[in-house]
Amino acid sequence: MFTVNKNLENWLTAKANVEPKKGGMYELFWEPDDVENNSTIGCRILAIDKPNYLNFEWKGPKQYKQFMNFTRPLTNVTVIFNHDEVGTQVTLIHTGWKVGKEWNQARQYFVKAWSGAFDQLESTLKSN
Repeated sequence: MFTVNKNLENWLTAKANVEPKKGGMYELFWEPDDVENNSTIGCRILAIDKPNYLNFEWKGPKQYKQFMNFTRPLTNVTVIFNHDEVGTQVTLIHTGWKVGKEWNQARQYFVKAWSGAFDQLESTLKSN
């Protein structure tokens, strides 16, 4: 659900360009006709250990683009998968936040965005 383009396009984004290997692309496009403004264009997978975890760079949407998308390092997302006989527990950790009012607003935006994304993921999995 996090590394297959078709699956990502079912629950998280309109278009995905993900290469599931270290150094591979992790590009998601919410507005495919405006790839520079609402996407993770240029982001890469920093670490991957299938089926246990995935770590990738992350960019912000238009309203946070000026300070989030041109800083190095970019913010960072780690997804940890804990498998058992019942299913898979997924833990997402989004780090790399800087200090300041704008950064605090962006972080709060993503707390809500990730929560909504996980609701959509759960709904997608239940319908399959």
